Amino acid sequence: MKKRRIAILAGISLLALTLSGCGGGTDSSSAPAKKKELLFATGGTAGTYYPLGGAMAQVWNAHDSKINVTVQSTGASVENIRLLNSGDADIALAMNNVAEDAYKGVGSFKEGAQKKFLALGAIYPEVLQGFAAADSNIQDISGLKGKKVAVGPVGSGTEVTTKAILQVYGLDFNKDYTPIYATFADAVDQFKDGHLDAAWNVLGVPASAITDVTTTKAIRFLEIKSPKLEELMAKFPLVAPYTIPANTYKGVDKDVQTVSLKSVLYARSDLDEDTVYNLTKIMYENNEEIAKQHNMGKEILLKNALQGVTTPLHPGAIKYYKEKGVTLPS
Repeated sequence: MKKRRIAILAGISLLALTLSGCGGGTDSSSAPAKKKELLFATGGTAGTYYPLGGAMAQVWNAHDSKINVTVQSTGASVENIRLLNSGDADIALAMNNVAEDAYKGVGSFKEGAQKKFLALGAIYPEVLQGFAAADSNIQDISGLKGKKVAVGPVGSGTEVTTKAILQVYGLDFNKDYTPIYATFADAVDQFKDGHLDAAWNVLGVPASAITDVTTTKAIRFLEIKSPKLEELMAKFPLVAPYTIPANTYKGVDKDVQTVSLKSVLYARSDLDEDTVYNLTKIMYENNEEIAKQHNMGKEILLKNALQGVTTPLHPGAIKYYKEKGVTLPS
């Protein structure tokens, strides 16, 4: 009996050694492959970029087992392009006009062009939304002269765009009005407390920051209409007319005429083609999943993927568009 037990144990030991030699046991080759970590630069927590980015990241992570996308709150467009260019972020949301300025080395990038990023595709319309208190004497944009005006966080597309548009109306910052650099959340609080005369936001519609304001305070939108609209479009070709439908916000029972740009997803130019291909494919083919978590997900449509994209596309995105028969820019 004792000899038999020894023989059995010896047989088990031999089997274990055999399996180990065939790749069984704890051989490191059977360990799960390490995921590629991707940092996703978005925007302020009260804006559109951060919560939408969170929804996009969840969908990417659910559909691609090789990646783990982590969302980072930032100062938005200008900062995001700089983060991509320096390699401190892997993917980012930014306004198309800001990205174009970076490629040209103008505006916020007048110190020199930054081109170490490539486009994946358009996400949603970035709508310029300026408002004042309904009971104030500010009837239109010209009424902002001498007022305290929130122009968005430093380094955001809101700051860049608001200053440019107000200049078309003959208002120079620090001369004709006092610009207040505040996050959307801070601007809401300051406006509610009466510390601001007006606030500008470049956000998706409806914007949670503005919805928050209208729960306690009546507002008047500052519209952008002809003839200044045509002057603005001539000076900034990426700008397009946009109508905010009546009753989008509490107490605003008429259509609001303004303008929009495009939010675009960008990546480091050296991010590998397969990863970018998968990000692009998952984003456009699972937009309904994104929309369940954030309303702007419904705007992520393949038919609009190249609208407003003026900077070069990433090869991974190009591969996906060719598969889907999307006409690429020449």
